[in-house]
Amino acid sequence: MSFLIVLAALCFLMWIAYRGHSVILFAPVAALGAVLLTDPQLVAPMFSGLFMDKMVGFLKNYFPVFLLGAIFGKVIELSGFSKSIVTASIKLLGESRAMLSIVAVCALLTYGGVSLFVVVFAVYPFAAELFRQSNIPKRLIPGTIALGAFTFTMDALPGTPQIQNIIPTTFFETTTWAAPILGICGGVFILVLGLMYLDWRRRVAKANGEGYGDPATLLNEPEPIDSTNLANPFIAILPLIAVGVINKLLTDYIPKVYGKEVSFDPAIIGNTPPVVQEVSKLSAIWAVEGALLAGILLVFIFAGKKVIGNFAHGSKAAIGGALLAAMNTASEYGFGAVIAALPGFLVVANALNAIPNPLVNEAVTVTSLAGITGSASGGLSIALAAMADTFMANAAAAGIPLEVMHRVASMASGGMDTLPHNGAVITLLAVTGLSHRQSYKDIFAVTIIKTLAVFVVIGIYYATGWV
Repeated sequence: MSFLIVLAALCFLMWIAYRGHSVILFAPVAALGAVLLTDPQLVAPMFSGLFMDKMVGFLKNYFPVFLLGAIFGKVIELSGFSKSIVTASIKLLGESRAMLSIVAVCALLTYGGVSLFVVVFAVYPFAAELFRQSNIPKRLIPGTIALGAFTFTMDALPGTPQIQNIIPTTFFETTTWAAPILGICGGVFILVLGLMYLDWRRRVAKANGEGYGDPATLLNEPEPIDSTNLANPFIAILPLIAVGVINKLLTDYIPKVYGKEVSFDPAIIGNTPPVVQEVSKLSAIWAVEGALLAGILLVFIFAGKKVIGNFAHGSKAAIGGALLAAMNTASEYGFGAVIAALPGFLVVANALNAIPNPLVNEAVTVTSLAGITGSASGGLSIALAAMADTFMANAAAAGIPLEVMHRVASMASGGMDTLPHNGAVITLLAVTGLSHRQSYKDIFAVTIIKTLAVFVVIGIYYATGWV
C-alpha cells in the first residue's frame, strides 16, 4: 500500500504537469497528500521541516544562476547580438545547410549561457526563413531546434552553464567541467546521430513532394527578417566566449583562494556563531555566477545604448521567467525530499538497487524521474535529493570517480525529460505554431537519441576508463 501511495503521488504530479497546471502549487499538494495517506500527524511537520526546508535550500543555491542566466539571455536579445550571431552563422554554414545552421546556432547560444527558452524565441524566425527558402517542411523545425538547444549543449559538453550541469556539483562536489572526455564523446554521438536522423526526415519529405507548406495556412509565421544595422558578429559573440572562459578560470581559481571552506563573523558585537561555507560544494556555482555577470557587463559595454532603453521592461520579463523556472524546480525538489522520506519509497529504492551497475542505476533513476515530472532539472533534483548518498556509496564501492557520476546524472536528466508534457516542448510548439501531432515525433526521436547517448557514454567509460 505504501508503494502505491508514492506511485500515486508521482503519477498525480505528472498528470498535473501534462494538463498545464502549476507545479509550484501542486507539488506540495502531491507530496503532502502522500504524507496524509501514510501518517496524517506528520503533514504539518513534513511541510515545514522538510518540504519548505529543501525548497528554500534549492533556491538559496541555484536561484542566482536562474536569474543571471535569464538576464544574460535578455540583454543578448535586446542588444541585437543574438540576431547578429544567427545571421553570421547562417552565412558561414550556407543557407543550403539549413538544419545544420539552426542546430549550430542553437548550440552556440545555449553553450554560451543563453536560456533554452530565449533561444527558441531568438532562433525561430531565422529557422522559418531558412526552411521556407530551402523548401523543407516547417514541421521539422521543432525537432531541429530541440537537437541544438535541448541536448548536447544542455548537459553533455563540459563547462556548459545550464542548470542541468550545475545541480550535480553540490551533491558530488564536482565542477561543471566534470568528465570532459566522456561529455564530448556523448555530445558528438548525439550531434552526429541527430543530424543523420533529421536529414533522413528531410529526404523522405522531399521524395514525397512535401515542401515548407502554405504560409497562408500555417500558424505563427514570423515577419520577414531585417538584417540591416546588425552588430559586428565578432563583437556579438565575445560575451558568449567570455562566459565559457571566465567560468573555467574561476572554477580553477576559487578553490585556490578560499581552500576547502571559508567562514566569517556576521556581527561585530554579539554571540552570533560564524557562518561557514563549504567551498567544494559552491565553487562551481560561484564560477558560473561570476561568468554570467561578466557576460552581462560585456554586453552593456559593447551595446549599452541599445540595451538600456528597453532594459527596464525586458528585465521584468526575464526576472519573471527566472522566478517561475526556479520555483518550479525548487517545488519538485521539495516534493522529492518528502517522497524519499516515506516508507513506500523504500520499495522504489530497493527496486532500483536491484540494478547492480551503479552508473546504469543512476541513469535509469534520473531519466525516469525526469520523464515523470517532465523536467530535466526537476527530475535530477528529485533523484539526487532522494538518492545522492546511495549513488556515492555505490560509486565508492565500485571505484567510479564522482566526475563520471556527475556527467551520467546530468546527461540522463536530459534524456526522457522531453515527453509531451515538458514545458520546453510545449513552449517550442506554441512558438512555432505547430501541434504535438505535427511535430512531436521528431522531438521524441531526438529524445531517444539523447537517452541512448547516456548508455553509450557508460559503455565508453567501462571500455576505456576515460573521464
